[in-house]
Amino acid sequence: MSASNQPADGRPEVSSEDSPGVRPNWEKTLTATTAEETHNLGVRLAGVLEAGDLLVLSGELGAGKTTFTQGLGEGLGVRSGVISPTFVLVRIHPNLPDGPRPGGPDLVHVDAYRLGSAAEIDDIDLENTLDSSVTVVEWGHDRVEHLSESRLEIDLHRAIGLGAGGGDASTPGGTTEGTALDFDNEDTDEPRTIVMRGYGPRWATVPEPVATLEGTF
Repeated sequence: MSASNQPADGRPEVSSEDSPGVRPNWEKTLTATTAEETHNLGVRLAGVLEAGDLLVLSGELGAGKTTFTQGLGEGLGVRSGVISPTFVLVRIHPNLPDGPRPGGPDLVHVDAYRLGSAAEIDDIDLENTLDSSVTVVEWGHDRVEHLSESRLEIDLHRAIGLGAGGGDASTPGGTTEGTALDFDNEDTDEPRTIVMRGYGPRWATVPEPVATLEGTF
């Protein structure tokens, strides 16, 4: 996995993916060459996540959103079986007392693709679990920013931009069954570009597991 840093300061303009009027504290771009690298990045990042953390994932079909979230779940030590919550909106994976982080936060996995506004996000009462969990929201851009003053935005991009059977960035992805990685079977070695941005005081600097990431692991 290769990485590059792009400080937010001095950029000529705010990316179209940034929230209006808000600049990230930092931006880091990684290249994952396999599904395992994407999964391992999630495991690695989970080591610094705490209850109350909010992650916003974006990416087209097959980009690896569920693969990444499965890695987070493994690193957090929550109940296995992380799949896309597309049709149920929210899945809660409780922390396991005999896992690697007993007493740690639960994982709340949300798919906001079918939710059209921040008001609809409020209707599913994420505030009730936010303080005790790590909350991961797929398709949450412009929908969940009001939930916390701090967040990590993680964008995953396929090189060819298409999933199995077609589809594009407007199609909800990650509808895998069981715990299979959500990369297409024939393109697990296709590189994925992963762009991470940190907002708010919680993410004033790049988290150590990502900041020190160099090469392939």
